[in-house]
Amino acid sequence: MSKKFKKLGVRDDLIRGLADLGIREPTPIQEQALPILLGTGGDFIAQAQTGTGKTAAFGLPLLMQTDPRAAEIQSVVVAPTRELAKQIGKQLFRFTKYCSEKIFVEVLTGGDDIDRQVEALKRPTHAVVVTPGRLVDLLGRRALSLDKVKLLILDEADEMLSMGFKGEVSLICERTASRRATWLFSATIPTGVQRLITDYMSADAKVLKVDSKHLVNRDIEHRFMVCSVKEKATRLLEFLRRQGEGRGVIFCRTKAGAIALAETLSEGGCAVGVLQGDLPQLERDKVLRSFRKGRFQFLVATDVASRGIDVEGLAFVIHHQLPEKIDQYTHRSGRTGRAGCAGVSIAMIGQREKVDIYRLGIQLGVTFTEMRRAARV
Repeated sequence: MSKKFKKLGVRDDLIRGLADLGIREPTPIQEQALPILLGTGGDFIAQAQTGTGKTAAFGLPLLMQTDPRAAEIQSVVVAPTRELAKQIGKQLFRFTKYCSEKIFVEVLTGGDDIDRQVEALKRPTHAVVVTPGRLVDLLGRRALSLDKVKLLILDEADEMLSMGFKGEVSLICERTASRRATWLFSATIPTGVQRLITDYMSADAKVLKVDSKHLVNRDIEHRFMVCSVKEKATRLLEFLRRQGEGRGVIFCRTKAGAIALAETLSEGGCAVGVLQGDLPQLERDKVLRSFRKGRFQFLVATDVASRGIDVEGLAFVIHHQLPEKIDQYTHRSGRTGRAGCAGVSIAMIGQREKVDIYRLGIQLGVTFTEMRRAARV
């Protein structure tokens, strides 16, 4: 049993659940956030990105503050996308594997049958993980009550506002006015998020900022290969053919690029699927489900479609092009090296991009190693 999680105040049954997931060492955000959220309580703001372990940072305190005997919604977690909401719900369920009293968490997202969700909410429910639009729809149907909510968690708040959910988030804050605490997590704090903090959170909210050198999972090895644009497809195919049963995700910047690359890899004999922003939600779910079940070995994805990719045992991630922002690199890389397993993140770059790689390494506090041939990871 992890003495470090125990020292941070986490309950033994939840520590056992973490151990089953291979989580034995707390991440920096968990080390800093857990004593606060398990302590005096109150409002909390964390500037941290995907891949830092923030689901456990807020999920464990949420579960410990839930009264299983009170058959009412006590906590609301709001996430910007359906994929992320489902990922959070799955993690909360896994954390509670050894809890003696059952905590019921319902995931409510757009794109799923709302009538089934209305029926599900007739059962005892202690916490809900929601997307903003669907929660507002369910409130309109009077399918659930937020009167007893003690805790509101806004995850990836900047992403929610950039997707146009300002009105919905404001309404949710107003409808949970009796809450004891609001915990807000955001990669950045733009004007819209700051206004949300000012309007709906305490002036003495505790603030935590995880610096960029603590964002990347230390179980991930970072590499790069130098090749021209014309050489990329050949080098990538050569690499993929050497991976045995190793599975991975290849990230592209554009939808057209992802579709074209997937076709090239398929013609080269690779079992590959593609996930991009123009796919309808049902089709995205189908692709992810097939990938999780191992029906194809490699997934080509765009950044806009990659939120919520949570597939166990991915050996590597490839950046077919470097992303535009540092947090996108962190998010992409975080698809591998999960639950205590090792992973490899590989950037395919041109000769002139070497300076960008070294700069990125300094910003993240990691060392990039050059790959001179397409070896197996």
